[in-house]
Amino acid sequence: MVSNELGLHARPAGRFAAQAARYECEISVARGGEWVDARSVLSLLSLAAGPGTRLRLRAVGADAEEAVRVLGGLLENPSE
Repeated sequence: MVSNELGLHARPAGRFAAQAARYECEISVARGGEWVDARSVLSLLSLAAGPGTRLRLRAVGADAEEAVRVLGGLLENPSE
């Protein structure tokens, strides 16, 4: 769930995409049925995820578990 009081706007989306780019695995984020590339700031912004929006995070590859843990934490605790 997006905890940032302003939602997943440009700055947190940029931070999220930069963190996602550190992983080798393929990472996607979804709102409803729309899946987007977690490494793309514009794609993340297209989800229009306001505060409290539930997003799904999917990662496939060698470091997928760590990616989901870290990126999920960014969504739930935006100040960290």
